[in-house]
Amino acid sequence: MSTQQAHLKSNQVITPNELLAHWQGHRKLTRKLIEIYPEEHFFKYSIGGMRTFAQMTMELLAIAGPGLKEIVTGQTQELQEHFDHQNNKNFLLKLWDEATVEIDTFFVQIALDRFSNSVKTFGQYEGTVISSILYFIDNEIHHRGQAYVYLRSLGIEPPFFWER
Repeated sequence: MSTQQAHLKSNQVITPNELLAHWQGHRKLTRKLIEIYPEEHFFKYSIGGMRTFAQMTMELLAIAGPGLKEIVTGQTQELQEHFDHQNNKNFLLKLWDEATVEIDTFFVQIALDRFSNSVKTFGQYEGTVISSILYFIDNEIHHRGQAYVYLRSLGIEPPFFWER
């Protein structure tokens, strides 16, 4: 173990495995929301000019797996949050599950001493590896909150936020 790794480990609050489990817990809850969201509203319903939950889901799919892959491989790619979703919620759920595997695959390839390294995700968002990952998580929580409002406005009780 390098001196830097020993220093990071001695000041570490959460392990990478704990962070990954935390993130995947959030993704599991967001998946539950996608599952219970009525198909007839998923691609069309919005409030106050916000995007549909389908559009938000596509953004989340465009950021998490591809962003993490970029962090690990160093291969910059453009953010692609618009794609053919076939107006099919199950298709997006399939992509969600594939992204979950992608996250698990790439996350474990980040060495502990890389979390503080500078990165520029999608060729435009500057930060560190950890700040980028935390953004990916925060962005998902933000959009999940919007979906909670949508579901409640449709008379549907969303799952409790702690059900991860």
